Amino acid sequence: MKKLLFVIIALGSFYPRIWAQTDNSEAINKIRNEGLRNSKVMDFAFHLTDVSASRLTNSPGFFRAANWAKEELTKMGLVNASIEPWGDFGIGWEQTRCYLAMTAPYYTPIIAIPRAWTGSTPGKKKVTGEVILIKAKDSAELYQNYAGKIKGRIVMFYSTDTLKPSFTKPDAERLTDTELEKMANAKPDTGRGRGGQGNFNNPQQAARRQQQSLQRQMGEFYKNEEPALVLSMSRAGNNGTLFVQNGGSYAKDAVNNYGWVMLSSDDYLRIQRLVMGGEKVELEAEVKTKFYPDDIKGYNVVAEIPGTDPVLKDEIVMLGGHLDSWQGATGATDNAAGCSVMMEVVRIIKATGLQPRRTIRIALWSGEEQGLLGSRGYVKNHFADPADMVLKADHGKVSAYYNLDNGTGKVRGIYLQGNKEAGPIFAKWLEPFNDLGAKTVTINNTGGTDHLAFDAVGIPGFQFIQDPIDYDTRTHHTNMDTYDHLIPDDLRQASTIIAAFVFQTAQRDEKIPRKELPKPRGTGGRNF
Repeated sequence: MKKLLFVIIALGSFYPRIWAQTDNSEAINKIRNEGLRNSKVMDFAFHLTDVSASRLTNSPGFFRAANWAKEELTKMGLVNASIEPWGDFGIGWEQTRCYLAMTAPYYTPIIAIPRAWTGSTPGKKKVTGEVILIKAKDSAELYQNYAGKIKGRIVMFYSTDTLKPSFTKPDAERLTDTELEKMANAKPDTGRGRGGQGNFNNPQQAARRQQQSLQRQMGEFYKNEEPALVLSMSRAGNNGTLFVQNGGSYAKDAVNNYGWVMLSSDDYLRIQRLVMGGEKVELEAEVKTKFYPDDIKGYNVVAEIPGTDPVLKDEIVMLGGHLDSWQGATGATDNAAGCSVMMEVVRIIKATGLQPRRTIRIALWSGEEQGLLGSRGYVKNHFADPADMVLKADHGKVSAYYNLDNGTGKVRGIYLQGNKEAGPIFAKWLEPFNDLGAKTVTINNTGGTDHLAFDAVGIPGFQFIQDPIDYDTRTHHTNMDTYDHLIPDDLRQASTIIAAFVFQTAQRDEKIPRKELPKPRGTGGRNF
């Protein structure tokens, strides 16, 4: 999931206070008691992380988690539980072995993680050899100096980066009252700014851009030259944290013929300094990965609590989060947390014996990390394609979709995605949870996750505001994204609040208000 850009607005001066159509106070008390006292959210998280392992889309870990979630939802009493295909995705992949160490000028183990959808080191034994440091200012120099010289070798690309510790901000933080007040008093966006253009006459910036351009071409160069192993550096990570995603392609016929691992900046820069200082640096490595090309379909986990109202039972309230993760760890905060919370939401509703008027449908998505593919495919199959906006029969049946995908932090409120009419409804629903720190309703958008698939076709889609904790600094797409970085109290709070939102959405006489229907995007443009 991408980092968030948002502006928060106080709706107290924007909307008159309104009251719910139905008094759900008894139901809310049941939800609160069950969610805060009898929570199973951490058990769900344990199974999705420690038991299932990393959950790269179409990997064995993903299917372990998907099959477990389907079975667990069925045990809770949900119906129509299925692992539903949404369209073509591509090949699966997993790492099966990764060992890397420097053996000269002295021995030291190296923290390394294979980049997703990349190959293995050749042969059945460890690869050993001297590191080749590629240093070229452009593609012409690259091919002139290194073409035909790196086959079967261990290589790295020269980096101009330096490690820069932070002295001003802690790794983990919560939204303070001052920050929330500042957000509440912010003005809405009035248009797009030009943004920073950079100084194109600055020689240092020009050199940086040239190096970045060359690095983008390296994949094709390596594919042709077939090194044994490529080392790359996690620029955002230090202190042993690796931000790691893909390096190869998940396309069915893609060629991924060399090993490629991510190192922390600490280890990478040390190796580079040694080579630049004239030392003979030797590494030994054994990196093994496995591809799964037989089934290229992508799948979501879907299940339902049937509605009970004779008039409204065919209408739908949806909730979800993305089940897939990256391979660096077990995807705890991104996004086993969101999936565990949403599973806990439906468990709470079932355990309290509440009878929703509308059908409640949970979906755990795949392919989010590759571009919201699972939710986009689902929306296209069931509701509408944003390219042509031809509405399917079920488009008008969905009241709202609720999403959670911003880490382990507690819920502080909700983003409206510009849906002004939903504001007073949500403000009222948050009141019973003000004592738990959830008060803020925002008019502006937040991006980078699966609610956008629904919003793109005119179905109300919402993401909750969460405390950031150490999401961007330490866990998001890193080797630190493990169960131990989850905060149980925060996940219990989030589950309880979202259960109340989902249930009250199912109980309203009317569906959640909708914005104006989007116009077709066309087949050549971006869907979101």
